[in-house]
Amino acid sequence: MPDLRIDPFPSAAELDTLWSAAWGTPAPRDFTSILSRSLTHVGAYHDNQLIGFVNVAWDGGIHAFILDTSVHPDMRRQGIATRLVREATRVARERGAEWLHVDFEPHLTRFYRACEFRPTKAGLIKLV
Repeated sequence: MPDLRIDPFPSAAELDTLWSAAWGTPAPRDFTSILSRSLTHVGAYHDNQLIGFVNVAWDGGIHAFILDTSVHPDMRRQGIATRLVREATRVARERGAEWLHVDFEPHLTRFYRACEFRPTKAGLIKLV
């Protein structure tokens, strides 16, 4: 079972390796400045290698946002993403967030509902 670490600040190389495997593209940016402003982020490690990740951005107040949930393809279907999201939820609550939001594609509806997210009537505008 992978080890979950709170706020591990993985290196750019670790995140790029995971991102490339999970999403099939190079990481879109260096996460260093992003993670330093996050409410929390959680890494899943197997044999000291980053194999899963989730970031929780926030508004500095009561709203937080799940972003970048990723698990290496070789490690999927083992409950790692669920553990990551649940741990991120726990830490966000502990650190003062009252609302936790997530945007996701329709094929992930079942996953996020299993993580206790419920649909809302929030608005959304795509900027790019």
